[in-house]
Formats: sequence, C-alpha cells, structure tokens
Amino acid sequence: MPSKERVVFDPAELAVALSHYDLGVIESITDFPRGSRRSPKVGIVAEKGKFLLKRRSALRAKPDRVRLIHGVQATLVDAGFPLARLIVTRDTKETFVQIRERVYELFEFVAGHAFGHTPGEARDAGLVLARFHKITADLAATFTVPVPHGDYHDAAAIRTGLCAIGSTLSSHDSFTGDDAELATLTQFLLEHYDRSASATNDFGFSDRPGRIIHSDWHPGNVLFRKQKVLAVVDYDSVRYARRMIDIANGVLQFSMIAGGDPATWPEHLDEERLRSFLAGYESLQPLAVDERACMPHLMAEALIAECVPPITETGSVGQWAGFRVLQMVRRKLTWLEANADRVVKAQTV
Repeated sequence: MPSKERVVFDPAELAVALSHYDLGVIESITDFPRGSRRSPKVGIVAEKGKFLLKRRSALRAKPDRVRLIHGVQATLVDAGFPLARLIVTRDTKETFVQIRERVYELFEFVAGHAFGHTPGEARDAGLVLARFHKITADLAATFTVPVPHGDYHDAAAIRTGLCAIGSTLSSHDSFTGDDAELATLTQFLLEHYDRSASATNDFGFSDRPGRIIHSDWHPGNVLFRKQKVLAVVDYDSVRYARRMIDIANGVLQFSMIAGGDPATWPEHLDEERLRSFLAGYESLQPLAVDERACMPHLMAEALIAECVPPITETGSVGQWAGFRVLQMVRRKLTWLEANADRVVKAQTV
C-alpha cells in the first residue's frame, strides 16, 4: 500500500518557489498539515500579509487543468464569492509557479473556523452553494480547454473499487479475519449502490442540465465566521456535472453525525441541519420535484463513493480503519433507505 506519510517541502525548494512572489520580509514559515498528504503546504507570515503556499500533487499539476481551476476561481472572485484569493507572481503575473514538473500556488490566508455543526452554518453553506451554481451555470462554454466530466453517480470506478476491497482489507490491520463478513458487507454495498443508481436514473437524472460544479462540497472545505461562510476552499475537483451531485453530497456531509470511533456513530442524520442546508440552497435556487425525488438515492451513492477510493488505496479513511468505516456506512445506508420519503419531503426552514 502507498505510504501514509505526509509530504513536506525541502527548504531549498521552498526558497525557490517563494522567490517568485513579492511578499516583503518573511517573518515566519510554519508547516500546515491539512488536506492531501501528497500536497505539502506552509503558512507564511510576511511584511505584506499572511499567506498559504501549496505544492500541487503530481496528479493535479497539469498546467491546463490548473488554468481551468484558476479561471473558475477568477470568475467567482469577480462575482464577490467568498474564497481565498490567489496571489500572482511578481515577474510573469501568473497565478501559479511551475518549476520543472512541480506546480505551486500562493493564497491569501483566511482565518476562519471549522464547521461548528450548527443549523445556521448548514443553512449558509447551502446558500453559498446555490450562489456557486448560479455563477457557474453557463461558465463551461467560456473555456477553451476541456472541462472534466464524471462524478460519483453510476460510476464503474466505484463498482470496481468495491469489488477490490476484499483483497485490500485482507492485508490491513483493520481486517478482523472474518472473510465471510467482509464479503457479505462489500456485496451489500455493491447491491445498494446499484439500486440507488438505478433509482436516480428512473427519476430522469440524466435529463437535467449540466454545469461546472465544485464536486467536493463538504465541511472540510468551508471556513466560517459568526455562523456565516467566510471562504470556500479546494477547487481541485471542479468538473462538468449536474448540480444535484453537489447538493446531495452537501446535504449528506453537513447533516452527518460523526466523531470518534465509527462504530459509535449513529445511523441517522441530523435532520435539522439537513433541512437547514436545503433551506439555504432553495432560498436562492429552488429544486425541481424530480431533483428532490432522486436526492436520497444520490446521497447513498455519495456516501459509498466517499469511502471506496481511500480504502482501496490505503485500507483506511483518514484515521479510521476501513472495515469499521464500511460497517458504519452500511448502518447509515439502511437508515437512509428506510427514511427516503422523509428526506424527500423535508420541509425547509
């Protein structure tokens, strides 16, 4: 399995990257161990402000892809959307630095706080997502480079990953030694994913229009201040897809009750936060009846898709053992399927 060690900057590399920016006297540089372990980050306090330097992971360092992402961010900035602004280089006025095969970005540092699990924050996260979708509705046509397609709905890669989990976990510490239980669990998830994808398609999901979406709308990518969204970060997953991909995942993530050992997580979602997120979104952009109808099924697909890639790669999801995460996911899927009507008919507040 790949190493779980976090990649860090080499001091000489750091000096060369920063030499392209006009920051004035640098007072301090501090490791910023958040986000992808393949993408090192440091916080910088300098004469001209506070900044965050990031080296993009090798998989996300293609210049055309970076320019697309930065183009989306520039459009959002022009529209007054809350995000951390990119700092341009002092020589070429580019929004990134490329040194051989490596790509670096410098952002203004935004000092917000993490999601506090309040309905007010969930509501504003839904509203800001609606703003994102409104701004990007017709944006794809303005780019000369291809906008990536594909998402977690009805995806062959998710099915392939589920089928591969048995061999992945059998050599991982989280595996209990019960091959039969693991086989039963992965088969349950595969059948549930197929059933959810089919139900989503039955509600005409493929007939809905596409647009550029964020594609990773969850609490870890949103900073708050006084119950309001201060900044949305991480646009690496932007792509062309239907807006319900973002909405269903957002509803799921902002209503999730988690913390500690996944075995102790309740199977239900926080329905007040769920309603609040939808209320925020629909205060700006109402959902169609068929979009509401497919939402719990997309939420189920999103829940499965969230855990499959990291488990197939490392055997875990962050700090949590993969086998226990899959057991938790089964409980939540069972609750979501039993309460699908309640989710569809959730009254916005």
